[in-house]
Amino acid sequence: MKVNLKNIAIVLHEPHFPENIGAAARAAKNMGIRRLVVVNPLDCDLTRILRMATHTAEDVVADMEVYNEIEEALAPYRYVVGTTARTGSHRQGIKTPRRIAQELVPISEDNEIAILFGTESRGLTNQELRYCDALVTIPTADFSSLNLAQAVMVIAYELFTATQEEPQNFVPRLANRHELEGMYDHLTKTLAKINFINPENPEYWMTSVRKAFSRIGLRARDVKIIRGICRQIDWYVSQNRDSEIVQPTHAAFPMDE
Repeated sequence: MKVNLKNIAIVLHEPHFPENIGAAARAAKNMGIRRLVVVNPLDCDLTRILRMATHTAEDVVADMEVYNEIEEALAPYRYVVGTTARTGSHRQGIKTPRRIAQELVPISEDNEIAILFGTESRGLTNQELRYCDALVTIPTADFSSLNLAQAVMVIAYELFTATQEEPQNFVPRLANRHELEGMYDHLTKTLAKINFINPENPEYWMTSVRKAFSRIGLRARDVKIIRGICRQIDWYVSQNRDSEIVQPTHAAFPMDE
């Protein structure tokens, strides 16, 4: 069993140089990945892009999708892998390219997957990483920062060669980012309304919630159930707004396990 490369997309978030877009297109095409997505590029000069892509990847560039916002670009994808060279308390559980490629074998059968790369100067911010279901880093001997196209090539190579010989558990069709972000927005407002999270900094408190649901892997119907629960809580709160309710302490869960 191998990764279904037809369901894999390389997503470049705010690349600065058109040559890097072209080189990334060529690297992806070399490894059998034909879908390239570019978000808010600083310079999208097609001539310079094609110069680095060469005729080999002209078709990838011709079909390249360009978006202004990361939310719109990631909306169709059901699993997002973020690339990072940095670690920290909010970037735990980071995997190697080989490990993540093996894990994507069963997921890629029925789910569209985005491999998200950040801008050349700073990579992906914590705000951008909140859209990701998993994180991957490329181990290096010394200097951890790689050229964008080099990073794309390493990840794409591991995806191209990844196989799983042992039978794996079935991975269902997951909810896409548009459905998930709608759910997270609804859940954030509901949890703030009942004082489960701090309304002054909701995204910080929602980090653990996002991590928990990413580990589970939600289907579209799961999202509908959760939003239905939120609607019922919203209704109950509105009906009992004048009642005396004991307020719980913010953050009823540990943040940095």
